[in-house]
Amino acid sequence: MTHPNLIRRERAARPLLLDLFCCAGGAAMGYRRAGFDVVGVDIAPRPNYPFTFHRADALKYLADLMATGEIERFAFVHSSPPCQDKCNLTIGTNRSKGWGGTHVDLVPPTRVLLEASGLPYVIEQPNGRAKIRKDVWLCGEMFSLGVLRHRNFELGRWSVTQPAHPKHRGRVRGWRHGEFHDGPYVAPYGNGGGKPTVPELQTAMGITWTDVREELTEAIPPAFSQWLGTQFLTQVRAGVAV
Repeated sequence: MTHPNLIRRERAARPLLLDLFCCAGGAAMGYRRAGFDVVGVDIAPRPNYPFTFHRADALKYLADLMATGEIERFAFVHSSPPCQDKCNLTIGTNRSKGWGGTHVDLVPPTRVLLEASGLPYVIEQPNGRAKIRKDVWLCGEMFSLGVLRHRNFELGRWSVTQPAHPKHRGRVRGWRHGEFHDGPYVAPYGNGGGKPTVPELQTAMGITWTDVREELTEAIPPAFSQWLGTQFLTQVRAGVAV
């Protein structure tokens, strides 16, 4: 006979995760694989988002959840505020050549609301000058991916040990200063300079549900968030995390 506690565990609802600035769901898929149900929010239409989606201003949506008490349905919040203001490309090549426009840094107001929510959270940003704590950073080589895609994560109300960073196996494929370099990784940004095809990007990132280049180049690999989500849920089950 099946033990009643086992039945309760099998029927228990999966914890609900709020995915802010969700784009097409690279992070969402990883969290889903880790054990969460996911609700995404983005100001742009995202028909390829694989889970429940709300088109809205992410910070207003979060503030409304807090005001109504609906935030209590959620166990965790992931956020990926737009990074154009502080990412390496914007503050480097683009700014030096006068390219691009003015961008608003949404990290500080995102953090304020996340802190007020009372929930454990993640703020994700690429390498650059974004003012977040780099509590943990991840690289595609840690997961044997075809991209490097270094990403930094600020962790609120929980923590995790930084994993080891394996040595890169070679260069990122593409043109640099008029010279073509081959290598085991593709560059998940832009269009020229020997950039990968959409199928190559899908394979390298581990993302199959969208074939929109812009969505692929903005995504984090699901392997990153699956690792984060698994670490958090393991701590919850062990009584370590909130």
